[in-house]
Amino acid sequence: MAYFFLDRFLRGVLQPGRKEARGMAQTVETTDIFIGAFLLSMGGALSGIRIKDTAKGIAAFQIEGENLERLGDEYGAGKALVNPLRLRDSLNQLRDVLFEFREKGARYDSKRENRSRKRR
Repeated sequence: MAYFFLDRFLRGVLQPGRKEARGMAQTVETTDIFIGAFLLSMGGALSGIRIKDTAKGIAAFQIEGENLERLGDEYGAGKALVNPLRLRDSLNQLRDVLFEFREKGARYDSKRENRSRKRR
């Protein structure tokens, strides 16, 4: 498993992820909901969400897909083209997941495994 860094663009908004040997499957983490929505609208899949900074309430979206590094470069250069309806749907999906995550205090995971709830 080789690691790559996407922080050379977007001023560090995308965090290091993993690149798997088969094809160009990659995983990135971002705290920017708009970049996350863009990557989802271009074929990425939300694989998880976690609170990155509890004090500030900052969430990080984990996204898997192919060619995420190239898509991130296009986005950072202002050359990305996207279907606006897909972008809207992806943005709404991330918002819904984020609100559900915050409301239930559970760790989101796309396969609905490893969910933990806060005990009151």
